[in-house]
Amino acid sequence: MQLRAVTEADHAALLAIWQQTPGLCVREDDAYAPFCAYLARNPGFSLLIEHAGSVIAGVMAGHDGRRGYLQHLFVMPAWQLQGLARQLLAEALKRLAAAGIQKSHVLVLADSASARSFWQAQAGWQLRDDVQLCSISHGAST
Repeated sequence: MQLRAVTEADHAALLAIWQQTPGLCVREDDAYAPFCAYLARNPGFSLLIEHAGSVIAGVMAGHDGRRGYLQHLFVMPAWQLQGLARQLLAEALKRLAAAGIQKSHVLVLADSASARSFWQAQAGWQLRDDVQLCSISHGAST
């Protein structure tokens, strides 16, 4: 198994996996151009694990200079329950900390019980009920 940074060339494989992963919501920001812009702005933070040339796990991660953000954490079903998600999470947080980022957030879909359960089981992560997310799409593709 090899852990490495996500590259632009990984987009098609990751998008196909994301589209088939329960509890993971693919949006227009996951298209190729925004994906590449995200990687360029956050080099080396998004990670994947490969086995025999195939992607088996991954996480998108980055920061805004103040807070870290994690998205699209997944492990292929045949590889689940082997600690790969925790390995990706630890490495992403290590890289964010090395960049001076001391607090990170993850957005979890309200109807994804398995995702909520995973995050609540991770040491230090807390499901918050004191904030709600408000969003607006203000790009050309609205």
